Amino acid sequence: MKSTNKTLSRVLAGALATGAMALSAGQAGAQVSADTVRIGVLNDQSGLYADFGGRGSVIAAQMAVEDFGGKVLGKPIEILSADHQNKPDIGSNIARQWFDRENVDAIADLTTSSVALAVQEIGKQTGRVTLTSGAATSRLTGDACSPTGFHWAYDTVALANGTGKAVVQEGGKSWYFLTADYAFGYALEKDVGEVVKAAGGEVLGAVRHPLNTADFSSFLLQAQGSGAQVVGLANAGTDTTTAIKQAAEFGIVQGGQQLAGLLLVLSDVHSLGLETAQGLVLTTGFYWDMDDEARAWSQRYFERMDRMPNMVQAGVYSSVMHYLKAIDAAGTDEGKVVAAKMKELPIKDMFARNGDVREDGRMVHDMYLARVKAPSDSKKPWDYYEIVRTISGTEAYLPLAQSQCPLVKK
Repeated sequence: MKSTNKTLSRVLAGALATGAMALSAGQAGAQVSADTVRIGVLNDQSGLYADFGGRGSVIAAQMAVEDFGGKVLGKPIEILSADHQNKPDIGSNIARQWFDRENVDAIADLTTSSVALAVQEIGKQTGRVTLTSGAATSRLTGDACSPTGFHWAYDTVALANGTGKAVVQEGGKSWYFLTADYAFGYALEKDVGEVVKAAGGEVLGAVRHPLNTADFSSFLLQAQGSGAQVVGLANAGTDTTTAIKQAAEFGIVQGGQQLAGLLLVLSDVHSLGLETAQGLVLTTGFYWDMDDEARAWSQRYFERMDRMPNMVQAGVYSSVMHYLKAIDAAGTDEGKVVAAKMKELPIKDMFARNGDVREDGRMVHDMYLARVKAPSDSKKPWDYYEIVRTISGTEAYLPLAQSQCPLVKK
């Protein structure tokens, strides 16, 4: 195992702020701890989710700092990064070191739900902000919510209300799940299963597989034997792409069953290739080619990463930018004060056109139902999605009145 210290890297992000920003109104009486605003990007940088967020999320956070001007309240902004290796204990140790010894104000991305839940709890205990984009579990704004915790890009409820509902409406009534055996997989199976049943479908069963599985043969055979119309992949990253590739070898689709990749991002489709991925339905919070604003930002990202961003990386940019705006508006980087300001300010950027942060920390924004194009329909590099329809934020996310978050006033 890598030493935790070796996973840490620090990158001073951003150019100097303009004189106008340094002298802006609201500077008087401004308070910044340790004279620097520090944001840590904590995610998987070497394992099955490395393309999900990984280095791309670090670059996205740096872009947000640079676009903000490099300083806030006249103080420099610093980006740190670390690899949690998809292990809650490692993620928790890094978070505590960042908060307790290195004066980190906020932690972003937090791919992997088990890590995100652990780190958000530490943020709650210490009054520090967590900006989750990579993790999916809806528990982050449910029973495990935090007054300083935010869930940005998507969650398992939105995936269920997008992909799950669409597949049932297209005739996929009976389901069998291949589920990653940890918090994210359980939440996705539960939320999709509830949507399937509410739409008139049924769940015939499920099998759970270890994280980072190389051989899905026994799990696919169980799914095949279930006779379900739809095999729902309640997993992500290379687990999803490996399962899809091996399902082709087993003739799952040729045998009449349908695959539902319940969490697919652009990098997954790129890895699979259009020949294999064509026709898959997915739900996304962002697509690089959706409009001029998204294309312009994505092109700048491409120049650094040589690949287009997915919704997680775009979400990291948006969450970090909103966090910095809240610090500027609040006149301090004190976590609880900034969190309250984040819930007051609207979000309008290349990621969320009309975003709003709820009392439980859920950033509500439109999602998009997409279908992967056939190779013959792709006209340029990274031209992978056909946007089928927009799913409004109120349709995508669990209504606040139904939130299990104890912060929500009933």
